[in-house]
Amino acid sequence: MGIHHRKASSKAGLPPGTLMHVGERKAEEVQVTVMQYNGSDLLEKDGVSVRECEALPADESFVSWINMSGVHEAGIVETFGRVFGLHPLLLEDILHTGQRPKQEDYEAYLFIVLRMLSFDVEKRELLSEQISLVVGPRYVISFQEREGDVFGLLRERIRGGKGRIRKMGADYLAYALMDAVVDQYFVILENFGEELEALQDVVLSGPASDTLGSIQTLKREMLWMRKSVWPLREVLGELQRGESSLMGPEVLPFLRDVYDHSIQVVDTLETFRDMAAATLEVYLSSLSNRMNEVMKVLTIIATIFIPLTFIAGVYGMNFRYMPELEWRWGYAAVWLVMIVAGGLMLLAFRRKKWL
Repeated sequence: MGIHHRKASSKAGLPPGTLMHVGERKAEEVQVTVMQYNGSDLLEKDGVSVRECEALPADESFVSWINMSGVHEAGIVETFGRVFGLHPLLLEDILHTGQRPKQEDYEAYLFIVLRMLSFDVEKRELLSEQISLVVGPRYVISFQEREGDVFGLLRERIRGGKGRIRKMGADYLAYALMDAVVDQYFVILENFGEELEALQDVVLSGPASDTLGSIQTLKREMLWMRKSVWPLREVLGELQRGESSLMGPEVLPFLRDVYDHSIQVVDTLETFRDMAAATLEVYLSSLSNRMNEVMKVLTIIATIFIPLTFIAGVYGMNFRYMPELEWRWGYAAVWLVMIVAGGLMLLAFRRKKWL
């Protein structure tokens, strides 16, 4: 699993509001899609240009969802800003893909930053992507780093007219997008739980040389997820308090629900982190116990050979007048004494349950 960070040193010293992409380029080209809907009609377009977005129908009964995949082209983001009257600092935050989750009220629109997470099962790697939302009275603009997201079911609900989304405004659409992101966190937690159970089984049955690396990697990924989820509680808390006029009272109960989900994610993540720390302690204890067992065996072997070495040393001095040297059965007697001494010591160790 990779280390998640963004190199922002290239922006050092530049004035605030300077538009420069900071982060990994995750899309080949920028793609803009538009969905406009009301209770009875749906308009959907792919491959839309920014200028075409400006010329979208201004019917007040429609809610517009404009999604831009790929934020590496600063010029296109700047054009979006001019077309929709977005603040330069907001555009700068969109291009700087290492933002922590936050929300800012610009009166005419809300700016919300989220972290969209996914788990690559084959590589066992946590993938993170910044999602930026601009929420206006009748529109939501979403900026994401790559194509592919967690909003597929939401699009199907809009196309099929299922639920209440086609009857609600842009504030409910913004809630639905945030709810989809938070729901994906539970999928990540399930993968973390499976990884943790597998590591616990390995640690208890006999850890391998790469077990420590797997535990540390899992802890690092959970720490990164915590950094992505923890600030989201503040964002959802501010929104569900209803301080912004762009979030209608009918949406506040739904925001409270997704706020509760975020708390549940954080609590589960904290539990998993404690379990990972306990697994690491068990792993270290297992290694220590294994080392103790090895040292015990070596100590017993060395202890048995101490008197045997003493006897061999005495009769290896080759003094001329050692009486046993001329004895016919001396060699056999020394072997018998050494075997009996070793056997008695083994018996004593077994009675003390050292073996």
